[in-house]
Amino acid sequence: MRVYHTGFDIISSPDIRRGRANADFGQGFYLSDSEEFSRRWARERRGMTTYLNSYELDLAGLKVKYLPRGDEWFRYIFNNRRSAPDALAEYDVIVGAVAPDTIYDTWGILTSGLIDDKTALSALMLGCEYTQVVIKTEKAAAALAFLGASELKSEDIAVWRSAVREEEREYQSALSGLLESVADILK
Repeated sequence: MRVYHTGFDIISSPDIRRGRANADFGQGFYLSDSEEFSRRWARERRGMTTYLNSYELDLAGLKVKYLPRGDEWFRYIFNNRRSAPDALAEYDVIVGAVAPDTIYDTWGILTSGLIDDKTALSALMLGCEYTQVVIKTEKAAAALAFLGASELKSEDIAVWRSAVREEEREYQSALSGLLESVADILK
């Protein structure tokens, strides 16, 4: 599997402890199987170079959990965000949908407990579906071969970020409509 990670460093030997324990899929090194997705979420920081790191992940012999959007996916994200013990800690790699509230800056609303789980899951199903691949164990990190890194240009990042802002507007509009319909029902 070809996977990508965008950041401010060339990362030839990823650290699985780099990711937060309360991230969507728990502690691990987060990648994407989509080069386009990785480029779209590139950021710029003054005085730093942005890199697209490329890898090949050999899944042979690894315990892999696939988590498509749905109840199990939602419950896993919900529990990880609350720093519950990792229910899938026995897996080397988790492949599943990125929760759109983290990429579109609405994270607190959907898992805050202010709305019920059914509505939160409905909201998380809105928008584009992107895949994340999380390397959770040293065994999986050893199966990840660094292929190289390329520097991303400022003008390209600006174009990709513009596309993301448009997606974000569409997502937040759909989310607003969903939350308004829930509020109307509760009146």
